[in-house]
Amino acid sequence: MITQLRVRGLMFDPYNNAYIVILKDEEHSEMLPIWIGKSEASAISFALENIAAPRPMTHDLMKALLDLVDAKVISVVITDLNENTYYAKIHLMYEDSEYTIDSRPSDAIALALRANAPIFASETVIRKQTSEELEQWLENLKPEDFGKYES
Repeated sequence: MITQLRVRGLMFDPYNNAYIVILKDEEHSEMLPIWIGKSEASAISFALENIAAPRPMTHDLMKALLDLVDAKVISVVITDLNENTYYAKIHLMYEDSEYTIDSRPSDAIALALRANAPIFASETVIRKQTSEELEQWLENLKPEDFGKYES
């Protein structure tokens, strides 16, 4: 089973010197935080803010190539969590065939935002990330810790 998620926040984690993209379902009952790098955070931020870079970023180039060949991003699925590393797949439709491509979740999310494609996570991923350490970390968050995308 999979759950549809939306990007609900982008924040900086000073303890790990990394950014976190926060994915939540519509009912806000499920949350999936994914630690990402600075460039990935920028790519996601640009898409959220509808900012066009002076030169195409990698995800803009990917979207332009897909548009050029009339391929469509159907969805993005966060498929696994293994040893603190998330895995994702991008599902594409080209002509009458569906293709699945392995991806880092951050790249998949950045592309999904540009293509207005839904983002999903498998139930096993959501369950795996729910650990005591994560719960404790989340309890200590303050509203000001979130970026301006928090909703």
